Amino acid sequence: MTNRTITVPHLGRVEGHGGIHITLAGGHVTDVDMDIHEGSRYYEKLLVGKDFRDVQGIITRVCALCSADHTVAALAALESALDVPVNERTRALRGLLLRGAAIESHALHVFALALPDFLGFDSLMGLAERHPDEAGFALRLKQLGNHIQSVIGGRAVHPINTLVGGFGRLPSHAAIESLRSDLIAVMDPLLGAVKMVSSIEVPDWAARRTLFVALRPTRPGFGFRGDTICTSDGAEYPVGSYRDAVREFTVEHSTARHAALESGETYMVGSLARLKLWGDRLDGAAVQARDELFPAGGVDNVLMNTRAQIVETVYCVESAITFCDAFLALEEIETELQEVEGRAGCGVAAIEAPRGTLFHEYELDKDGKVVAANIVTPTAQNLANIERDLRNSGDRLQETSGISDAELKRGFEMVARAYDPCISCSVHLVQIDG
Repeated sequence: MTNRTITVPHLGRVEGHGGIHITLAGGHVTDVDMDIHEGSRYYEKLLVGKDFRDVQGIITRVCALCSADHTVAALAALESALDVPVNERTRALRGLLLRGAAIESHALHVFALALPDFLGFDSLMGLAERHPDEAGFALRLKQLGNHIQSVIGGRAVHPINTLVGGFGRLPSHAAIESLRSDLIAVMDPLLGAVKMVSSIEVPDWAARRTLFVALRPTRPGFGFRGDTICTSDGAEYPVGSYRDAVREFTVEHSTARHAALESGETYMVGSLARLKLWGDRLDGAAVQARDELFPAGGVDNVLMNTRAQIVETVYCVESAITFCDAFLALEEIETELQEVEGRAGCGVAAIEAPRGTLFHEYELDKDGKVVAANIVTPTAQNLANIERDLRNSGDRLQETSGISDAELKRGFEMVARAYDPCISCSVHLVQIDG
């Protein structure tokens, strides 16, 4: 059997710039490189010396797709370091902000970036021509997610209204009631999209036993906030000890960090991981979506991550309505700012961002200025596992008689895109010796 080299110089339909280089020999994959080409931006180092009040405005610009998630994680870590409590109104609004971010992100990835792979299209344009109603709804759903972030955060990307301890200006009850109506209005067509996606075959050549990692939700039920890191093989770590669980490292072929657990095992974070670990906590219409999209389990196949994102979208719409109700049950006021003074401290927080578990850690001096910062992103955690899935998929695909290089290339792109990588988030400070 002849040696083959498959190269994807630029992986399309993902955030950021990266490629894939795979060598196959003797019917097996011998070398896999998930190449990240972007230059390091050193955003952790940029925070050193900054007042804690300036951190959120800087760190939210790590990425436009993940700006709300970085914002909430940063604020939670800073509030832990400064011993600042937050009230029920702030928790409700941050919960709503995270749901808006997830709705927007999942709608974009499922319909515009991933679904064309399963239907044989090269882009969203092909999908729109064949399924105009579904494409139109996807755009409407993404716009709703953006609108939620705008109402809560002050704008659709890079929120400016989110502060340590609360918000600069609170939305009116009328604005939240309008969001609530919009959320109710998308539920029926969203469940229709569930039926459409459930009819699309998912190839089994990407299936492999995978180790999953996700936060245990703090409150009963499903959720995106937690204080305990859990793995699908039963290990648990407090979020404050995340460095004991997650070990980052560098590789020669990438400007992004990779990660593994302390055992050396690679793992997956994201929607599929959350569904694996906590899917039995879902309720309402999300249960219907889960059962329709995962009738026989099928979690150990990375290509099912797209279906898991749809399940989470249903959950997000329903839980966003609940957060609206919680906010509306409180007295209507314009602002509720806390006076927060700088002090020495160290705080760690984690949230479940659309692409998986996100960690933020800040050490502050006595004046509340940043001494050190560390951020571990979902994509950085997933990269080593992506390479492992590419290796497995390459071996499985070569079992297909007469498979062409073009078909192999398409399969590898599908695997990488299934993770919904946010490449810009994964590229940041590395230590350079010498």
